[in-house]
Amino acid sequence: MQNLSTAFKNFPQLTTENLILRETKLADAPAVFQVFADDEVTKYHDLETATHIEQAQFLIERRAERFKNQQGIRWGIATKENNVIIGSCGYSIKSIKNCFQAEIGYELAREYWRKGLMTEALRAIIQWGFQQLDLNRIEAFVMLENTASIKLLGNLGFVEEGLLREYGFWKGKFHDLKIFSLLRRDYENYF
Repeated sequence: MQNLSTAFKNFPQLTTENLILRETKLADAPAVFQVFADDEVTKYHDLETATHIEQAQFLIERRAERFKNQQGIRWGIATKENNVIIGSCGYSIKSIKNCFQAEIGYELAREYWRKGLMTEALRAIIQWGFQQLDLNRIEAFVMLENTASIKLLGNLGFVEEGLLREYGFWKGKFHDLKIFSLLRRDYENYF
């Protein structure tokens, strides 16, 4: 098994055909703010729509702290053409002591939807998760109405496991969530 301290020693930069997946810095706050200032982007997210750039700065700092404490990793998604952040994707680590599973999460600026970019980004971090973190299971929790995310996960080989009634609570109310998983053995057979 990969040692978490090794995987989390230096923030890994990943590249795909069209994207750079990299650490987000405070200098990226204006771009991060633009992503999270859109109600459509935050519609199914557990974060409120951003109204002040300080919210983006806080998010960047919190993600850096989570990486430092080996609680998660969140890559900024940037296009190769200009290296400007257009979204993010990454993992929340379930348990530092027994790191065989993690929860995947992601969001993308609306102008980049339905272009295959999130599929491209998630393929890269899924491979990283199985190879570098030695994960056995990747989970995703999705609101029932988020059909685009459900389709995306299906295209990546995730299996719907069931409904978690009123599992999530954000924006002042409870939410039913579908749970999806991708196991290492499924991934190795799928790709």
